[in-house]
Amino acid sequence: MSKVELQIGGHIDPDPLETREWIEALTAVIEANGSSRAQFLLRQLEEVGRRNGVFVGGQPYSSYRNTIPVASQGHYPGNLAIEEKLTSIMRWNALAMVVRANKAYGGLGGHIASYASVAEIFEVGFNHFFRAKTETFGGDLVYFQPHSAPGVYARAFLEGRLQEEQLDNYRQELSGNGLCSYPHPWLMPDFWQFPTGSMGIGPLNAVYQARYMRYLEARGLADTAGRHVWGVFGDGEMDEPESVAGLTLAAREKLDNLTFIVNCNLQRLDGPVRGNGQIIQELESLFIGAGWNVIKVLWGSEWDGLFARDKDLVLLRRFAETVDGEYQNLGSKDGDYNRHKFFDIDPATRDLVSHMTDDEIHTLKRGGHDLRKLHAAFAAAKAHKGRPTVILAKTKKGYGMGNAGESRMTAHQSKKLDMEALVSFRDRFKLPLSEKDLEDLKFYKPADDSEEMRYLRARREALGGSMPSRRTTVQGAALPNIPELADYAKFALEADGKEMSTTMAAVRMLSALLKDKSVGPRIVPIVADEARTFGMDNLFRQIGIYAPEGQLYEPEDAGSMLFYKEAKNGQLLEEGITEAGAISSWAAAATSYSVHDTATLPFYIYYSMFGFQRVGDLIWAAADQRARGFLLGATAGRTTLSGEGLQHQDGASHVIAATIPNCKAYDPAFAYELAVIMHAGILRMMDEQRDEFYYLTVMNENYAQPSMPEGCEDGILKGLYKLGERGKAESEVKVRLVGSGTILNEVIAAADILADDFGIASEIFSATSFSELSREARSVERRNRLSPQKERAKSYVETCLPGELPIIAATDYVRAVPEMIAPYVEGRLVALGTDGFGRSDQREALRRFFEVDRESIAIAAIEALVRAGHSEPETLTKALKSFGIDGTSPDPWTV
Repeated sequence: MSKVELQIGGHIDPDPLETREWIEALTAVIEANGSSRAQFLLRQLEEVGRRNGVFVGGQPYSSYRNTIPVASQGHYPGNLAIEEKLTSIMRWNALAMVVRANKAYGGLGGHIASYASVAEIFEVGFNHFFRAKTETFGGDLVYFQPHSAPGVYARAFLEGRLQEEQLDNYRQELSGNGLCSYPHPWLMPDFWQFPTGSMGIGPLNAVYQARYMRYLEARGLADTAGRHVWGVFGDGEMDEPESVAGLTLAAREKLDNLTFIVNCNLQRLDGPVRGNGQIIQELESLFIGAGWNVIKVLWGSEWDGLFARDKDLVLLRRFAETVDGEYQNLGSKDGDYNRHKFFDIDPATRDLVSHMTDDEIHTLKRGGHDLRKLHAAFAAAKAHKGRPTVILAKTKKGYGMGNAGESRMTAHQSKKLDMEALVSFRDRFKLPLSEKDLEDLKFYKPADDSEEMRYLRARREALGGSMPSRRTTVQGAALPNIPELADYAKFALEADGKEMSTTMAAVRMLSALLKDKSVGPRIVPIVADEARTFGMDNLFRQIGIYAPEGQLYEPEDAGSMLFYKEAKNGQLLEEGITEAGAISSWAAAATSYSVHDTATLPFYIYYSMFGFQRVGDLIWAAADQRARGFLLGATAGRTTLSGEGLQHQDGASHVIAATIPNCKAYDPAFAYELAVIMHAGILRMMDEQRDEFYYLTVMNENYAQPSMPEGCEDGILKGLYKLGERGKAESEVKVRLVGSGTILNEVIAAADILADDFGIASEIFSATSFSELSREARSVERRNRLSPQKERAKSYVETCLPGELPIIAATDYVRAVPEMIAPYVEGRLVALGTDGFGRSDQREALRRFFEVDRESIAIAAIEALVRAGHSEPETLTKALKSFGIDGTSPDPWTV
């Protein structure tokens, strides 16, 4: 044997003969005693190496070849010829759908190249692994690569689930019979299960969905045994922090019900994912480090003969030397280019393919386009126990598009193909289409009784039916009975001046609900490592913290009443310091009614600053998925969290919440307001099964809580009600004061100052939700605009605040929050808020700084009355001097 220097992973082998002897020894062990014995020996050798300092650095990845050897592939259980034909049909119809839309209208967008690269991956899943929900089985869950949605539509068209008219209306939804751009359950509620269009959200959601299935099983709420979560994602997508944020959790909790398939076409939108590196090797290193089982599918069956002849492993040396930018270049060129630029570089590889024609070299496929290789990988992933699996499948972006996009830099943006490209596409995939069909971009559907269509239906029938498919409601018999409000919140309704924070009230209500025999087991409390901060440590012992292996240690605080208790059937999800993970858990629980036919009610409580601002995209995706549950933004507002400072003080979450159509956001000041809102939300989401969720801000500030006045429930839910008055009712000098959250207390105090010191009367209103008021007013305004023949209707906020009296609205949030109602009231509205960066200080000092304290509210009221001609300017001057307010101080929102 010739002595050839072997380079693998950047290392030169100075003694190939010795290397060969080690390889042959290991191969003999595998042949004689199987892979288990070989793995044991390798682990022992690795341990010896670690003890002797051999492993100082380097990457934990394997050679650039398929993980599963040919001998272990197993028998392919399907008809390859038919499946390849069906794959070609899907690929054509997906292409035709996008190109037709852009040819007819232009500018609609859509993607051809992504599905072209992933078609075989999808078809292996659809034909052999993706199991649908049946009467006896809950079904698998699939997170589809979003840019490949046209391929899923193309399959649904062949299955008869979508009509040609719908394909013809791709990305044209307003006609009422179109298809949305990406997977959107809100827009196609009976079809898509999961929204994945925002890169990185799909992988993280898939991890926590697989984990939530184990949680449901452990708590006896649903039978999820045997169900599998599949996620098909892009290699460029794995650069998103969210994509990798849940990997260690999946390994730590042994989620072998989870498989990622990363479509490694080596390209992102603008160019190579790793032009100067190898993204597949990098991802293998990442996933191995996180504890995953990794299966690589890099080379198609056409390469098997070359690998068998390559006794000196020269192919592996060339693969290791070739960076992804060059792989992309090679992928876009013909066989002669690949011969000269890849194989001929090394005499050994040149000799290896000397018997092959340029056409044969050109037909060497990547593994992600080989149904046999993919099936072997899917089967191995499904069979693997104890760890999640990732399949790294190497593909070509725009596979089959030739010069119009195959492995081209512009592949992602390709929307149109010329006639030459269409003919080439047809011929390559042997499609029965005439040139007139190509010119018309005609959709192709074989005859209903054809062999292809019979096979298509049979494969899906064997797997339970069509996918994707979404359930919109849970069966009524499976819904829990909701207790009466007074049964769990009487303390809040009849507080009678007792001091507590609204956070304390929320936790107390939650604790009582958890004890209810019907709804209690369905509640899913979620925290991101802040349970003690929010006074929830009593839940540790009451319901336990979910841990799939239970508690394998004695906690340090075992002797205390509120010790840290982990349990296999624990109910609390204590996620650690990961808001993204916690909101993903919340999304899984909030959509359990649809995904698992089990209605659960999640309560995720967190620092409000780390919600909509930090993980707003994940919240938006949950909204798309028609989530039902509660988000509790605790230590809310910019001035209630004294001492914490700029990055902990939330002033904007209610603005962001208002942008989500099915999010009902409230900022209650009193415990009884919180109780009324929470109870109404539970009824609407659980009993009425409305696809909405609630964002409630709660504070950590203790103050006297009044009992609930009569008749205010409706106003609380609509967003505004009159709390009382100060001063003489008949006074001609009057103002309206509106407050929300903890700042309502400052508003009440300001009313007392105005009445006692300046003889100014006021009406006091509690605004529980400016966004709900604004939404209702917008709807009324629209109806009036579009129905001029009808009597003008009044919005709720207009009926509460009629006439031209000045309105002072103060909150612990930016001015944009109260300003939501400004267009819908006749009187001038002066908004006071906390625009600007937060500060560390006491509450009183912070409120004075942001000018939302009682004195600043009183000043704003007096100024509004002076401006309206109802008060003298001297009154304002007197007030400023009396309160010690310096008009020359800088604006708080600019410093």
